[in-house]
Amino acid sequence: MTPALTPYEAINAAGPWTHRLVPANGAQFHLAEAGHGPLVILLHGFPQYWWTWREYLPALAAAGYRAAAMDLRGYAGSDHSPRGYDPTTLSNDVLGVIACLGEQSAVVVGHGWGGHIGWTAARRSRIVTGLAAISAPHPVRLRDSARTQQQVKAWRYALRYQWPWLPERDFAADGALRVEEVLRDWSVRRGWLTPDVAEHFRAAFLEANTAHCAMEYHRWAWRSYVRADGRRFNTLMAAEPIRQPVLHIHGAQDPTVLSATTTGSEDFVAGAYERQAIDDCGHFPHEERSDVVMPMLLEWLKGLRAAG
Repeated sequence: MTPALTPYEAINAAGPWTHRLVPANGAQFHLAEAGHGPLVILLHGFPQYWWTWREYLPALAAAGYRAAAMDLRGYAGSDHSPRGYDPTTLSNDVLGVIACLGEQSAVVVGHGWGGHIGWTAARRSRIVTGLAAISAPHPVRLRDSARTQQQVKAWRYALRYQWPWLPERDFAADGALRVEEVLRDWSVRRGWLTPDVAEHFRAAFLEANTAHCAMEYHRWAWRSYVRADGRRFNTLMAAEPIRQPVLHIHGAQDPTVLSATTTGSEDFVAGAYERQAIDDCGHFPHEERSDVVMPMLLEWLKGLRAAG
């Protein structure tokens, strides 16, 4: 069944924020923005879009921050380019958006793929002054975990995404019903996924060729294990630790990125590192347990601000 919302209505959802388009890294990116103060860039994961941060934008604004929730390349209101779904290009997107917003620095908060991009951006530029990575281990640790049977088993869904065209057709079918199923299946606490919330995510996923672009993230990830660009990326990420402060949040019952996979991320951080495992929580801690994650994030940001 097709969602009652159109993709345009979902992407441009009204609220205590403003929408804008920002050119960066050869593409155009859609942002929802609120507040004034130090910049906090919010990056969503799969299969969501900026709206996953709907509770965080006004909370960050009230706490004295300029919060900008960004649609990643290929999602929702941002450009759906035919290529550019590797972490280096995607991190350049984020760094470019920070510069185009007229800021010299920003804290990055990312979930899932957004966290993966955040790790990459922090490694590549000191413009990123802090990283809150949610359900996103350090990329080297994530790559190494592919050697374990348990994590590979948890990633069986991504193996199906390697087929050409079939996965995107599946995700676009029945009004993107598969998006709702993923959000439900990867959650432990499912009360957050109300019919209205699910409809927003489904409608946004029907924009342009979002389904295809979302699959391209997973295709690069798997093919990078044998390709030269993947090996170069892994070498870059392993060569030097991240010196910015890191808040690492993970759902203890995440079915897609196992808790054991997150262990060891601290080995790639030279700055302050804090890991928080959220009990009774799956892959979407910021949605499932916003009552825990929100104050945790605000307190961590307050500490960063006080330090400097």
